[in-house]
Amino acid sequence: MSSVPERSDIDEAYKWDLESMFVGDDAWEDAYEDVQERLDELQAFEGQVTEDAETLLDVLELREELMREVSNVAAYARMRSDEDTTNQEYQALSARAQSLASQASSAASFIEPELQQVDRDTLQGFVDSEPALEPYGHYFDDVLRMKPHTRSPEIEELLAELSEVTGAAGDVYSMLSNADMEFPAVDDTEGEPQRITQSNFTSLLKNRDREFRQRVYEAYFEEWGEFRNTVSTAYKNSVKANSKLATARNYDTAREASLDGANIPVEVYDNLLESVRDNLDVLHRHADLKRERLGVDELQMWDLYAPLTDSDSPDIEYEQAKEWVIEAVAPLGEDYQQRLADGLDSRWVDVYENEGKRSGAYSSGTYDSQPYILMNYQDDVTSMYTLAHELGHSLHTQLSSEEQPYVYSSYEIFTAEVASTVNEALLTEYLLDTVEDETLRRHILDEYLERFRSTLFRQTMFADFEHQAHELSEAGGALTADTLDELYGDLKREYYANATVDEHITREWMRIPHFYYGFYVYQYATGISAANALVEGILDEGEPAAERYLDFLKKGSREYPLELLDGAGVDMASPDPVESAIAAYDEYVGEFEDLS
Repeated sequence: MSSVPERSDIDEAYKWDLESMFVGDDAWEDAYEDVQERLDELQAFEGQVTEDAETLLDVLELREELMREVSNVAAYARMRSDEDTTNQEYQALSARAQSLASQASSAASFIEPELQQVDRDTLQGFVDSEPALEPYGHYFDDVLRMKPHTRSPEIEELLAELSEVTGAAGDVYSMLSNADMEFPAVDDTEGEPQRITQSNFTSLLKNRDREFRQRVYEAYFEEWGEFRNTVSTAYKNSVKANSKLATARNYDTAREASLDGANIPVEVYDNLLESVRDNLDVLHRHADLKRERLGVDELQMWDLYAPLTDSDSPDIEYEQAKEWVIEAVAPLGEDYQQRLADGLDSRWVDVYENEGKRSGAYSSGTYDSQPYILMNYQDDVTSMYTLAHELGHSLHTQLSSEEQPYVYSSYEIFTAEVASTVNEALLTEYLLDTVEDETLRRHILDEYLERFRSTLFRQTMFADFEHQAHELSEAGGALTADTLDELYGDLKREYYANATVDEHITREWMRIPHFYYGFYVYQYATGISAANALVEGILDEGEPAAERYLDFLKKGSREYPLELLDGAGVDMASPDPVESAIAAYDEYVGEFEDLS
């Protein structure tokens, strides 16, 4: 049976260096207690925020000081817990950190309602009299923009205190899927049992043996089926929480509330769904190509991840992946390239899977820390692309933290997913230009086609599901397991009209953790669309386009997402970038057809 190592068996060089954040748990405890003790200092300003410019500056600076420490405390505890989700000690630390974050949000909840009691002229007068307030100009504009959706200080405090409760469904789902569920082992072609995990499921579906893929697929989704009532209840309550919070803030729908936080018009979401639905023939072309390459009469759901290539995917060891990713980002300049190389040598990345480790991958870190990346590296082409993806997030974090004050150092997910997919696109261009081995070239092209399929089309399908589920719930409908299966199955049959959709795949919605971050997934699809346009510009125009892109990364959230992207040269208010990305996907499908 394939074994997943214990964390203690993994070389330190391949684990992230969390001691650069806190030298140990005792230091974490000191920081935790310091913040908890100082929250009263912040609350003492309640009712005084707009007394004068000096007081306003004091309030904002104290809040930032405390929130910076809260983010350090929360990030460390979450990452420690993610190293081994079965570790009760770090589960407790993470829970305490979440509670502290909720307390801090509650303690600061009076600030924005009080700011909204004055007009723009008053705030501008404060800025004129206190130059240190000048950097907060965009922040003040955003606070006033949200006035119709901000409640009284008392209600804002209550909503902040309830954040732990409103996010509980996602916490339950995370513990179920990462810590409690145990997937079976399936015999491979040699008769050796291969244990299915959340991290290796997709990799196992790339196996060239079709019967093995089917066994993995059915065993995996049958296990999910055992928990369908639990998961549907968790998701139902997550949807209801989104809708109730939206109502509390005077929005008509949860979708409107979610998008408005980043000032994204709902038309952007609708443009995406419409553009993708209008071009499903391109997805069908890819599916038909896969059916032909596999030599099967009907494409089954367990075939979707099977490679188009005739040979097994070559191993891409982590050290080789690092080298190629560093070389690939050369069009972004030497500074960007060196930052990436230095980060990889500074234990940013927790590389390999271990027992109990959180599945998937993400980039983390805070304003005061180095970036951190969690991975479950599998020595394959997909993992190499995931590394490039997460490094895009990490460099975005580093550049925005260095160039912006704390208030603008973070960035919306809408722009975050651009940075990650720019790196993927550059990696593809580099490898197709430099790799001579035809087998590897085919795998690279196949991988990027899969990235387009899963990011542009699959994530849009997820966004469609999420939108319809919320609409149904907000109209008074019941989100039962059967209802959700039916809703998802109908979408799957539309998107994969030229494949066979069986009852197992109707449960796929159950395995998507991002559904617990309301209206998150559409941003993967808009991100790859914007990234495609940016990379085309960088490769065609060179340094000027690269500089515009780097300026976009350095601005953090100093402007709204659509403004930031417009400055970089992409109009995401228009459907054009989505349609252009679909056209590029179509060209890649054609390129592989020509290789066949």
